[in-house]
Amino acid sequence: MNQLFKMFFAALIALPASVLLISCSNSKTSETPAVYTYKVVKTYYHDPKAFTQGLALENGLLYESTGLHGSSTLRKVELETGRVLQMYKLPAEFFAEGITIYRDKIIQLTYRSNVGFVYKKDSLQLLQRFDYSTEGWGITYDGKRLVMSDGTSTLHFLDPETFEQTGRIEVHDNNRPVSGLNELEYVKGQIFANVWPTELVVRISPQTGEVTGWIYLTGLLSLQDTAQPIDVLNGIAYDATDDRLFVTGKLWPRLFEIKLVPLK
Repeated sequence: MNQLFKMFFAALIALPASVLLISCSNSKTSETPAVYTYKVVKTYYHDPKAFTQGLALENGLLYESTGLHGSSTLRKVELETGRVLQMYKLPAEFFAEGITIYRDKIIQLTYRSNVGFVYKKDSLQLLQRFDYSTEGWGITYDGKRLVMSDGTSTLHFLDPETFEQTGRIEVHDNNRPVSGLNELEYVKGQIFANVWPTELVVRISPQTGEVTGWIYLTGLLSLQDTAQPIDVLNGIAYDATDDRLFVTGKLWPRLFEIKLVPLK
């Protein structure tokens, strides 16, 4: 058995039964989703104290949202070194969640406060706040709309200027809902989502909500990396200019640039 299959079966064993049912369903109404593992292209330093909730990348700069009450921040980070260039610290009442880049702004969600924030991208200056009715988990921008997750199987579409909800989709694999959708990233016309609390990323059609792929990311961290306390995989960033995909996790000491490898 080659290494890719070993990783795949190890991931299957570790998954909750509900996710296994989703990914192994044989409904005739939908095509079987693609399955991927990964190849690490490059490893970068990541602040092991950063409770990563959101990640975005543009022009070699990493924007990161970190959570927990009293420790929530928005950061601008130098990709190559992991050095924090700028930081905005949120009031202790807020638990920061996902972020996305929209033009010259950064949009950030919070967990259960029903409040989001908008910042200047260049300075991280707070510009405004907005309200929403659900929990805030992940957010991304598809070129027209904001796409927001709330920890369920529902993705909400928002107007990026008014933040009014303009639509929603239910994410499903062969007619079964896929819940736990967390950090989001828009990649080549598809929505990528961390599936909390697993080491899975799911690829979603924004038109239908159908799952088009499962990405198994088991084994990214070494034993040495896990010597200190870590939390779950959470954080996806895509560099559209150079077609690079990055992932990390909460309290992880490393950020990984990866290539997806179809599992055959």
